[in-house]
Amino acid sequence: MKALIYDAPETLSLRDVADPHPAEGEHLVRVSAVGICGSDMHAYLGHDDRRMPPLILGHEAAGVIVGGSRDGDRVTINPLVTCGTCPACTAGRENLCPSRQIISMPPREGAFAQFVSMPEVNLVSVPDAFPMQKAALAEPLAVSWHAARLGLEANGNGIGSNALIIGGGPIGLGAALALRAMGLDEVTIVEPNPVRRSFLSEHCGENVVETADGPFALIVDAVGYAVTRANASALASPGGVIVHVGLAEDTGGLDIRRMTLQEITFIGTYTYTAEDFRQTAQAMYDGKLGDLNWFQSRSLEDGAQAFADLRQGVVAAPKIVLDPWA
Repeated sequence: MKALIYDAPETLSLRDVADPHPAEGEHLVRVSAVGICGSDMHAYLGHDDRRMPPLILGHEAAGVIVGGSRDGDRVTINPLVTCGTCPACTAGRENLCPSRQIISMPPREGAFAQFVSMPEVNLVSVPDAFPMQKAALAEPLAVSWHAARLGLEANGNGIGSNALIIGGGPIGLGAALALRAMGLDEVTIVEPNPVRRSFLSEHCGENVVETADGPFALIVDAVGYAVTRANASALASPGGVIVHVGLAEDTGGLDIRRMTLQEITFIGTYTYTAEDFRQTAQAMYDGKLGDLNWFQSRSLEDGAQAFADLRQGVVAAPKIVLDPWA
């Protein structure tokens, strides 16, 4: 099969590799669409020591099962593989499984390829009429859905009902869409890139600004730099909630004194539970997350250039989705 291989920082190559061989309980999936994630970009830049080259990246995928009892089924892929038996898994918090694996990280190769192997439990059906490129958005939207759900649950006794999303990429946009689907209407996105800001305003109908003034009852940091955490600390209302999703920078930024004196809740969030993923997919199919027409389509062959364009900040759309068969 053809696969896009991460060979070294800022170096990707398309070449032939062996097809995956499904283990017991797994299915072979012919990948129809796969999105480029921020974590793929971190690896591409050499900033992720969990993803060392050579490696097939990519974990936001949808495709068609090949062979077996579900041959021909259209599915979107939950890339988080867990044990199913530990206390976290049995409590429905599979994302905290101590033996969790995710495709695009050893020992599991990713989905920037024509085929990928996945366990049965990780495959969520896609309706016949639903476009596969949009189905590939289930993974990043599930990250956003999980963050929005935890933030609203924590803010149940909060002061105010407005939200600020820091970062207008796919996770930030997804958080805005999820919050509105969950009943919160007053949502603002802050995005410094004018190209992205214009796209979000004109094509997605979002309330997007270059800078924001608080206070906000709920803040989602979808970037994760020290400076964005500092902004979140300053803009959160007394009794407010900060939900931290971004992984751009490990340390710094939080104003612990203000957070303590104003009883501001800080929540770190990682991926999603299996139920979050299923709920997200259903919300997509039901149209509750909008038309989802905020991605750009390219071939897998153009994948290296897509990464380079994202690196240079010239892509207006929040997401690039690659087609391994184009």
